[in-house]
Amino acid sequence: MIIYDLRPVISMAHVNYTLFRFPKTNEEANRIDPSDLPIHDWYRFVLSFPPHLVREYMEKFGMNDRSLVLDPFCGTGTTIVECKKNGIPAIGIEALPMPHFASVVKTDWEIDPETLRHHAKQVAERAITNLQKNGIQDEPGVTKSYDHNGLRVLSPESQRLLLKNSISPLPLHKTLVLLDSIRLDRENKFRNHELLALAKALVTTIGNLKFGPEVGLSTIKPDSPVIRPWLANVETIARDLATVSRQINTRSLIYQEDSRNVPLILQSKVVDGVFTSPPYPNEKDYTRTTRLESVLLGLIENLSELRGLKKNLIRSNTRSVYKDDQDDKWILQNIEIQRIAAEIERRRIELGKTSGFERLYHRVTMLYFGGMAQHLASLRSILRPGAFLGYVVGDQASYLRVMIRTGELIAQIADSLGYKVESIDLFRTRLATATGEQLREEVVVLRWPG
Repeated sequence: MIIYDLRPVISMAHVNYTLFRFPKTNEEANRIDPSDLPIHDWYRFVLSFPPHLVREYMEKFGMNDRSLVLDPFCGTGTTIVECKKNGIPAIGIEALPMPHFASVVKTDWEIDPETLRHHAKQVAERAITNLQKNGIQDEPGVTKSYDHNGLRVLSPESQRLLLKNSISPLPLHKTLVLLDSIRLDRENKFRNHELLALAKALVTTIGNLKFGPEVGLSTIKPDSPVIRPWLANVETIARDLATVSRQINTRSLIYQEDSRNVPLILQSKVVDGVFTSPPYPNEKDYTRTTRLESVLLGLIENLSELRGLKKNLIRSNTRSVYKDDQDDKWILQNIEIQRIAAEIERRRIELGKTSGFERLYHRVTMLYFGGMAQHLASLRSILRPGAFLGYVVGDQASYLRVMIRTGELIAQIADSLGYKVESIDLFRTRLATATGEQLREEVVVLRWPG
């Protein structure tokens, strides 16, 4: 397979530009030590970077309990949680509601573990009783007969948001009954932790999804346990909470906002270090990855809400491009990005690709890097002079196999905005879905001179 590699020629002679460092094997880079699982494993993205990477760069950047670290694309909170574990105050920004919710819950350690266990058992008993009234048992194969017409369902607006068959009717009914039981107590101070336990169960046990680079369908299960895996996840949360009480007062804040407007979010705060992994320029719709749990937990209810959320995202896929988008104006003078976009469009025409999404490939490439330029420009006013920044990004060849060296291009943009590019460190490689090629994931290390 041919990969069209338009690798930019880096012309920043004054930069200490250390490309492609090989400190670890892929296995070592991806491995999560069992000691790192507490809190992090409550809910996390497949293929997200491991906690040890955060620790390594926090040490390299000299962060401590007097520092303030920012993760402007915090996802499910790996950086924020790891900072809290190590006594480093941190702030996260995440535009999507489900990962934002997960980050908020994963940094709330003020819940008493034993009381959480007791409350969850009461919730489970209520749910089991309500299921049994309709002849339904939680364990698959035990339920003999029930009224199929009596099963609970989602509203048509919510159902339209889901990937077809992402959850079967009987497990959906059980889940909605459990949700009612969790929400019955208006004063339930454990609600968020119990809901996060359910979110993880939905994508690991209850639903029919499988995850890789993209979300898709696995085996369609007619039935699945709901209450049992939920209680197991609650037990994990309770057990982990008992181990982290010593860092309970380390400050963590998570905002659900657009990372292109950092000063408006942080206002007068001053940041000492940044460590983050923004989206990559590809066709991955990040809203689909968490769609099942977002809908069932009531975080997204209809298409209008979904469209509104997408407008707060860096444009990394064609499904989130809008006619009035103007982020590309930030990189109009970047010759390399313009050249790559032009090559993508040339390839599209050459191959006769005419779908609406394919016609946007070159545009979303420019919008992506323009959005990252806007983000990096907005950061400058809140960074302490000498602050270090780490951006975990990956090469892409999703757009008609034209190679996009994301790390190098972001380094160019940062340099043009006054940042010093310290290095680009190889973190790991991954297999490209479309081409079978090994692509690099790197940490772009920047410093703000002030």
